[in-house]
Amino acid sequence: MDLAEALPLGELAAAFAALPVFPLFDTAYFIISVLYLKYEPGAVEMSRKSPFASWLCAMLHCFGSYILADLLLGEAPMGYFSHNSSVILATAVWYLMFFCPMNLFYKCVSFLPMKLIFVAMKEVVRVRKIAAGVHHAHHLYHHGWFVMMATGWVKGSGVALMSNFEQLLRGVWKPETNEILHMSFPTKASLYGTVLFTLQQTHWLPISEANLIFFFTMFMIVCKVFMTATHSHASPFAPLENLVCPFLFGSASSGHPSHHHDHHGASHEVSHPPPPPPPAKSKEELNEGTRKRKAKKAE
Repeated sequence: MDLAEALPLGELAAAFAALPVFPLFDTAYFIISVLYLKYEPGAVEMSRKSPFASWLCAMLHCFGSYILADLLLGEAPMGYFSHNSSVILATAVWYLMFFCPMNLFYKCVSFLPMKLIFVAMKEVVRVRKIAAGVHHAHHLYHHGWFVMMATGWVKGSGVALMSNFEQLLRGVWKPETNEILHMSFPTKASLYGTVLFTLQQTHWLPISEANLIFFFTMFMIVCKVFMTATHSHASPFAPLENLVCPFLFGSASSGHPSHHHDHHGASHEVSHPPPPPPPAKSKEELNEGTRKRKAKKAE
């Protein structure tokens, strides 16, 4: 039994889940994706020096999740580029973002009230992609829970997971920015969301797909709009993670006893440090010694 069937939101959720995302929501998704690309250091200069490389980076920002999901499922990674209308729309957004006269397009979409609307619309597309990825993987692998979760995860956050490859196209190599090591809120939310959609798809979560799409989309919209409006990078999951992770995985400080012993042993080894080297002679002392040697030779 669906837990949300008795709520009056059932019909609203069904209508919301059936709402098409192209072209309106996809346009907002492309705008925010290319806007974040323009925020990257050197992106504007690259668009002047190498427009093709800039366009390619923009396409990765717009369609990277589809490419990565197709690679995981053994399908053609260029398959999504057969949607000519989506590629043309993303290309138009890229061109206006970087080459619009007087930078008018960028100024309009980066204006905070407009930007918040586009951010909210982008989260609608993100959740749809997660649900579609899990559904597609379930169609291919009926009992492959981990395949469903991996596919839904990369559909929701594939752009961030491919960030190192995208940086290489811009001539930047920053392995310390690996998204797996330092997950942002969208990446974590996509991971948790794909777990929920996998449980729903395998009938372990008593809720319809439409209701789950509606409620999770509302959660993502509220979180992302608030974080964007306040320029905050704090994850809403942090309080729960700080409570659960030390219990499940231990604290970071308790997992390094060997370092304490190593430092303790090293302190015994250096308990009698060698005497310090004699201080370096000043320039005057060196000149004085030279004069004395010359006087001795003269004598």
